[in-house]
Amino acid sequence: MTGRVENTVGRVDLIGGGPGPIDLLTLRAWRLLQRADVVVMDRLGPTDIRDHVGPDVEVIDVGKHPGHHPVPQEAINDLLVARAQDGKRVVRLKGGDPFVFGRGGEEVAACLAAGIPVDVVPGISSAIAVPQAAGIPVTHRGVAGAVHIVNGPSEVTDATLAALRDDSVTTVILMGVGALPRIVSDALHAGVPADRPVAIVERGHHRDQRTTRSTLATVVVDAGRAGVRNPAVIVVGDVARAGLLQPEHQLAGDTVR
Repeated sequence: MTGRVENTVGRVDLIGGGPGPIDLLTLRAWRLLQRADVVVMDRLGPTDIRDHVGPDVEVIDVGKHPGHHPVPQEAINDLLVARAQDGKRVVRLKGGDPFVFGRGGEEVAACLAAGIPVDVVPGISSAIAVPQAAGIPVTHRGVAGAVHIVNGPSEVTDATLAALRDDSVTTVILMGVGALPRIVSDALHAGVPADRPVAIVERGHHRDQRTTRSTLATVVVDAGRAGVRNPAVIVVGDVARAGLLQPEHQLAGDTVR
């Protein structure tokens, strides 16, 4: 009599890849990558991952671009579940942290609903790491004691307007380049001071990183003149003013407006 061999269910690990450089991964993330059979990666985060995993590892790029999502979220969920059901150790490598506008919760829920073991490894969120790369602390004693993180494409809420009006709050806007004119218009109409400092940090932690500094009154014009493009993080608040921590000329790639 021939016994039937049951398929072994694999697992899924959601890993926060941080802002890009491979050496900003956590040790736990690195260990899981070395054990992976499949890596499902985003456009942001470590994009040179093929250089750091074995030749037999399947690497699948499901990265989204602004206005272009070639692999819908539901299809990504199905892909993770299917590979794990095949007995694979799947790493879902995401930019930043999986639970900061990364749809990590949706992917965890999909795995749990399918009976797939799943875990989450935190990563360095670009909301903190990208401003830091430009010498901007999101909190600073005597300047800002709170941080409000916003998803740029979303509607500007009363909570966001309150944060923008508050001198002691830093507002960090992710994925907000396209929405910047609308955000600025709503903020000015709600009474946010026009001279509120703004910094836009493009491609943080990469060699071509660039920072454009402005104020709320002029940032739309300045960003257009500078040709600001995604990926970028927008920081609004007194921590964004030039020279807060060090002389302006020491801020690599800085363009002061």
